[in-house]
Amino acid sequence: MTPQARVQAAIEILDAVIAAARSGGPSADRIIADWFRTRRFAGSGDRRAVRDLAYGAIRACGEVPVSGRAAMLHLAQDDAALAALFDGSRHAPLPIAPDEPVAAGGIAPAWLTQRLAESGIAGAAAAALLARAPLDVRVNTLKARRDALELPLPGEPLAAPQGLRFAHGTPVEQWQAFKDGQIEVQDGGSQLACAAVDAAPGETVIDLCAGAGGKTLALAADMAGKGRLIACDTDRARLSRLAPRAARAGVPPIDTRLLGPGRELDALVDLAGKADAVLVDAPCSGTGTWRRNPEARWRLTPHELARLTAIQSRLLDVAAVLVRPGGRLVFVTCSLLDAEGADQVAGFLARHSAWQAVPLDLGAGTPRGHGLRLDPLQDTTDGFFIARLAAPW
Repeated sequence: MTPQARVQAAIEILDAVIAAARSGGPSADRIIADWFRTRRFAGSGDRRAVRDLAYGAIRACGEVPVSGRAAMLHLAQDDAALAALFDGSRHAPLPIAPDEPVAAGGIAPAWLTQRLAESGIAGAAAAALLARAPLDVRVNTLKARRDALELPLPGEPLAAPQGLRFAHGTPVEQWQAFKDGQIEVQDGGSQLACAAVDAAPGETVIDLCAGAGGKTLALAADMAGKGRLIACDTDRARLSRLAPRAARAGVPPIDTRLLGPGRELDALVDLAGKADAVLVDAPCSGTGTWRRNPEARWRLTPHELARLTAIQSRLLDVAAVLVRPGGRLVFVTCSLLDAEGADQVAGFLARHSAWQAVPLDLGAGTPRGHGLRLDPLQDTTDGFFIARLAAPW
């Protein structure tokens, strides 16, 4: 592909990403993969260059652009070499007209930028949300230890006890240690969220929103494969991915429960008041994961945020029913908005006055309300809010 053709390809991909953001369609990663699947002529260098152009434009534009061309023109404003590729030649974008629309820059849509600022995320802290994320792994203690595991690259030790960091794009899934289940890809902040549960061998632990089971596997390792671990989710397809991952990691069979949305307790009635710990890694806006999914900020609306916070509040109340007297509830969101963090916990404690917040010391994070907040600028992790709550005796 010529440099001009790469720019035009990025524009076409951006058009699809913008349309998907407005309609709730597939992710940018999926769109890019599908685009190249039907264009076998593109080599690895072409794919990398087009992907970098598309994601560069996504990260640079705050509001949803009117078009992919408008997004790319925003990048071209400060890049004369890029602007010169709009020359109208074969497979190239048309020349730039003096009055055509150019997308605006920024961190996010204005309403969301304001919500972040009100939650203490502005300036450099907000800009860090759109940087490129590194690749973190967790050493699986059922099969290895961080200080003894030999890998093709050494990795940087993280605050998480078994965490290692590598450069973005490191092919860890091709390493034998990954194939053997000795390491799992997991952000360092996510690992610390699991550490907050303090799961121990022999306990009964519930992962109430397990998804595909990344945190479930970390809990299983902390429990040394001993005790009762229950992984729950409302998405059958995501939950089904846990079994093969657990087998690779050497985790004993895990009790999985498919939950009905709004009727979660129906499938958990036998566990009421019996769990030593419940992890509520609640559905959220994902504002803390923009480094990996920058187009997600174009998908979020005030209405969707209100829907998510209502779900979080309800799941906290569900979890409270499951925790035994004196047990613990750990609430986690990958969000930097107080509405999905400090405010949620304050609301829970107002509804459940006998419960208490327990201070956390995870070796990272900044106190926020009754919990800790991790953010990309201060902690070099994805953004998370983490709180631990103790049930009354």
